[in-house]
Amino acid sequence: MPQDIFYLKPEDENEFLPILPMNEQDAEGDAVLDIPEFLPILPLRNTVLFPGVVLPITVGRDKSIKAVNDVYQGNKLIGVLAQQDVSIEEPLSKDLCRIGTVAKIIKLIKMPDGGTTIIIQGKKRFEWLEMTSEDPYFKARIQLLEEEETPVSTDFQAYVSTIKDLATQIIQLSPNIPTEASMILKNIELPAFLIHFVSSNLNSELKEKQDILETHPLLLRAEKLVHILQRELQFAELKDKVTNKTRTELDKQQRDYFLQQQLKNIKEELGGDSNEREIADMKKKAESKKWPEAAKTAFQNGIQKLERMHPTTPDYSVVYNHLDLMLDLPWDEYTQDLFDLKHAQKV
Repeated sequence: MPQDIFYLKPEDENEFLPILPMNEQDAEGDAVLDIPEFLPILPLRNTVLFPGVVLPITVGRDKSIKAVNDVYQGNKLIGVLAQQDVSIEEPLSKDLCRIGTVAKIIKLIKMPDGGTTIIIQGKKRFEWLEMTSEDPYFKARIQLLEEEETPVSTDFQAYVSTIKDLATQIIQLSPNIPTEASMILKNIELPAFLIHFVSSNLNSELKEKQDILETHPLLLRAEKLVHILQRELQFAELKDKVTNKTRTELDKQQRDYFLQQQLKNIKEELGGDSNEREIADMKKKAESKKWPEAAKTAFQNGIQKLERMHPTTPDYSVVYNHLDLMLDLPWDEYTQDLFDLKHAQKV
């Protein structure tokens, strides 16, 4: 068995990205593989296995552990089916999808904590016709879904090329995906494996992946994948745009804060503290003034202008004196005067 490449999904430490075998012929499945009509079944909660793709799976249910142990001691072949409802702890046969993938258990690993992890590789799609047993684990009578020869039409070739391009763009916009993934995609030559490999890595719901697995022929599978990738690319571009905008705004806030601190230090060196106290006193006096809206606006504009000026500049004194005069004027204050000319003549 050739050496494989493992990738752990950063967003979910309990899941793995599929492994790309070094030998792609192995990824297409063994033509002489003898798959029996009756197979043990392994239900998966959050994963859809595609032909050719290799996955590490943590096995937790007692039934599943019993199944993989028995299978690993025999022909190592097991039918993998996704659950229709991931919330069901102990699924019945009615809770399992009708179409899945025959898998070969490449490795069974006993973990230090007592758990079991298996490395499986998808071989061929199948449909289960009858669930013959549910104890001690699921067993089913299956029918293999044979694939047609890889299409050679121009449409299919265009879909395959588009899948590579879209997937590469998504990888470039996704910081959580290893950069090596682009090189892996570039080196995949078999169209069927490319479609299955990319489908397995889709950041989409389980139902959508299952729909791709069930789609026949391969041309339609590729077409569906292109539509999903186009949507995923739009989302990745929008997410990248929002991230860059947020980063720019944060950078601007940090720059403004730095400049304010620098300005504060310069003012302190030049004796700017007294200037700030004078302006603060003016603002406090203005709070008690009952002046017209136009006068209030003019005063506020003058204060803002004063705050931007240095006390040593000539214009500072002009603006300061003007504002000081505005504060001294008797706004909304009246005296009781006697406007009587006869009385004034007598006085």
